Amino acid sequence: MRIGLTYDLKSEHLALGVSMEDAAEFDKEETIDGIEGALRELGYATDRIGHARSLVKRLEAGDRWDLVFNICEGVRGVAREAQVPAILDLYGVPYVFSDPLVLALTLHKGMTKSVVRDAGVPTSDFCVYETAADLDGLRFGAPFFVKPVAEGTGKGCSSKSIVRDRAELAAVCDELVARFGQPALIEPYLAGREFTVGITGTGRAAQVVGSMEIVLLSNAEKGVYSYSNKGHYEDRVVYSPGDPEKDPVVAAAEQVSLDAWRALGCRDGGRVDIRCDADQKPLFLEVNPLAGLNPKDSDLPILARMANVGYTQLIGQIMDSAVERAQKNAQR
Repeated sequence: MRIGLTYDLKSEHLALGVSMEDAAEFDKEETIDGIEGALRELGYATDRIGHARSLVKRLEAGDRWDLVFNICEGVRGVAREAQVPAILDLYGVPYVFSDPLVLALTLHKGMTKSVVRDAGVPTSDFCVYETAADLDGLRFGAPFFVKPVAEGTGKGCSSKSIVRDRAELAAVCDELVARFGQPALIEPYLAGREFTVGITGTGRAAQVVGSMEIVLLSNAEKGVYSYSNKGHYEDRVVYSPGDPEKDPVVAAAEQVSLDAWRALGCRDGGRVDIRCDADQKPLFLEVNPLAGLNPKDSDLPILARMANVGYTQLIGQIMDSAVERAQKNAQR
């Protein structure tokens, strides 16, 4: 099979003057090298396409692929991750990972939590904030946790995200709304354990690859897996492998993650983030259906290694799910 690779390269965006924070979700060359190397090791032929505009040019020139391995984060708007899959759907080209509906939904954390909650998956209460008038519907008390509604990689998350006085809430939210040009999400601050859970597969065939607990060291920014802590994880964070057979909280966190993954219709591979309340009850935080795939630094490959799943094996599991779906669709 001939596999096209679509991606947003960090170096290209930085060269255009994009800030480091704005380029945080884009990929390094070593990530593309890693994915391409794994695909070739699995026996696939590869073709680097690049970002969405490059994809459009190639498609208009008549180029086609058996499957596209898409990790494009997109550039603008709260549905930016859905842009490449929508283009590929238009041209009838199958691709890896979730469809435009899922990617548009899951980038908006408030809408995602609504769907997850309605599906019966445990998640905390929340409020989407655009103006101070939205606080009239706030149904829970301090402490609060505030973050942008449609960002990843911990962007907009810092020690300031923990708000202990309701009187300060509007000012913190207004600052985020102005800075990121999107609503803020307000949730109760959850003081319990934090996990990220890796999943491969689609629907009933989805399975947990592994999980890891995120433990902040004494020199880390307190109380939050922040943008800064993520950027300095080697010095500030300990990743502890989860063992569902020995730890009932881990087992519960993995089940919540799997239930959320299926309820949202996510495909092929990704990550679900979980935080526990003070009673150590796992609650859904958010899902990343386009999880980072840097062989060294990204959470999904890290937790897979802890579960004795190598990088090429991880990419193979993702591809197996995508190829099976593409073949079924081709037979219809």
